[in-house]
Amino acid sequence: MLTLDRIYHASYVLKDVIRPTHLVKASGITDVCDVYLKPENLQITGSFKVRGSGYKISQLSDEEKAHGVIACSAGNHAQGVALAATKYGIESLICLPDGAPISKVEATKGYGAKVRMVPGVYDDAYKEALRLRDEKNYTFIHPFDDENVIAGQGTIGLEILNEMPDVDAVVAAIGGGGLLSGVACAIKNLNPNIKVYGVQAEGAPSMLESIKQGKPVRLDKVSTIADGIQVKEPGEHTFKYIQKYVDDIVTVSDDEIASAILALIESQKMVSEGAGAAPLAAVMFGKLPVEGKKVVCIVSGGNIDVTILNRVIKRGLLRSGRQQTLCIELQDKPGQLVAVSKIIADLGANVISVHHERAGEGSDVTAAYLRIILETRNFDHVRQISEALTGAGFKLV
Repeated sequence: MLTLDRIYHASYVLKDVIRPTHLVKASGITDVCDVYLKPENLQITGSFKVRGSGYKISQLSDEEKAHGVIACSAGNHAQGVALAATKYGIESLICLPDGAPISKVEATKGYGAKVRMVPGVYDDAYKEALRLRDEKNYTFIHPFDDENVIAGQGTIGLEILNEMPDVDAVVAAIGGGGLLSGVACAIKNLNPNIKVYGVQAEGAPSMLESIKQGKPVRLDKVSTIADGIQVKEPGEHTFKYIQKYVDDIVTVSDDEIASAILALIESQKMVSEGAGAAPLAAVMFGKLPVEGKKVVCIVSGGNIDVTILNRVIKRGLLRSGRQQTLCIELQDKPGQLVAVSKIIADLGANVISVHHERAGEGSDVTAAYLRIILETRNFDHVRQISEALTGAGFKLV
């Protein structure tokens, strides 16, 4: 059984393994509550996962260590296992889904592990790892459904309470549920009055569906930009602990996650992956009853692939009204573009690109279309520009 004593023991064992991550007050994120961040994106390997894998591997017998370890992961657990195994002089093999970001694959190799790419998603890599475990007699290090792994993740809960005993709520993302299980167990055993909330991506709500049905369920498919929480089926242990200790679970969309990533970059100068930004997205978009409360959001990881970061930022800009595309129908005569430009300039927006073309079949023969992409402050700014254009006689398409 997972106990508070085991979590405290994990905290002691991990002192020489992990990096301290102190709470950061996140000003300017929301007006409804006081938000603090637990920046596990600054942890060694860029993720909280090194806590669980580090504690699990530290507790292996000499015989288990001699056989080596195997794991499967979308990336962060892989790096944690690789680092911990190398630290203890143990051979490690990691099965990764072939869609895992290249940055995570290369980082895993860099920490000393051998890597095997498996077609499909996390669950496919999991099956392959179990097959190789049985074939080669490796010790399998589960990414979330193991009580020593959960205890290692629970050390985050102890650290939050040590630093902020008067916290009102703690919010964490859920993939398989190891992080939230450990954190919730630690916090609820020390102070049951503190609220603990879980957040899943709308495209991968496996734990939420499991809680609704009263048993672990497997989704047919999952899809989200938050690859770290893209899990089809939660664990049996994690389901049990989340059912027991967690107050509520909510979901956030990919656009909301993208907006939270952007907010962290702009206001906190902090890079987060999708899974790490999900708790903040839940707070930013009013998914949780935290008005007037002191809330800690666990930023679980920062290993976002730079090749998709640009796309995520663009989605965040669109979702927050920071970028807008307008299509304006014009009369095809001199001075129209000047008039539109003056309105936009007077209202303080910035033009990124302009595309002008004459109207096609079915439109007024003297009409033209102006497609213009703008940098704006927010949706209210977009509304002001739209109203000014229509007030000047232009038609928005």
